[in-house]
Amino acid sequence: MIVALFALVALLAPWIALQSPLTQDLAHRLTGPSPAHPFGLDSLGRDVFSRVVYGARISVVSGVLVVATASAFGITAGTVAGWVGGWWDEALMRLTDMFLAFPSLILAMAISAILRPSLTNALLAIAVTSWPTYARLIRAQVLSLRSRDYIDAARAQGATDIVIIVRHLIPNALAPLLVQATLNIGGIILTSAGLSFIGFGAQPPTPEWGLMVSEGRTFLMDQWWVATFPALAILLLVLGFNLLGDGVRDVLDPRLRKMG
Repeated sequence: MIVALFALVALLAPWIALQSPLTQDLAHRLTGPSPAHPFGLDSLGRDVFSRVVYGARISVVSGVLVVATASAFGITAGTVAGWVGGWWDEALMRLTDMFLAFPSLILAMAISAILRPSLTNALLAIAVTSWPTYARLIRAQVLSLRSRDYIDAARAQGATDIVIIVRHLIPNALAPLLVQATLNIGGIILTSAGLSFIGFGAQPPTPEWGLMVSEGRTFLMDQWWVATFPALAILLLVLGFNLLGDGVRDVLDPRLRKMG
């Protein structure tokens, strides 16, 4: 329900927002919450509620897009490593070890800084640091499934490696991947907000939650609403995806289904 609510807000942002997230009213800057501006105004007189609403669109799309990109590359690499084996397995797994040896946030900061700080480059940097998890996971699944009887039966019927992988291996390995992807979206949203907070992600005047928290931290003691509402939005959306991941895991694994 939380994820669906934020997805609906992101989809209907132009109709939900009270005004453009970039419209400034300097005469009433830092005005507190009121009926006209439920979340108050920021340091440039922009409506915080409108910026939080449009920020939902950026965060939801960013999380889903990065997971789709990282999982696609990771699944390809892990499937090749597990199915082909040999030096392909060694090379790809050592490559994943190299990426996993670095703290993902530090590596994402370095990549984003090299490419020039922006939201697009930050998402690309997060995708680059996220794929090894999927590669490891799918490789383990492929190694477990490749010796099953139905794989031998498909091979005996003359099925090619591509057909076996696409029609038999990947569909049967999707359950843990879906759980990982769902849980990972929340972490990616948090990382993206963190990069924007320290200046390596979205740049002003983009209505991105991490950037909004960064801009509002100066006024936190007196004008608390500037940073508090986007921070609460991050908290709720990440919590929603984490709960969704737990739910998906319970549904896909009968052993973990709650009784009663």
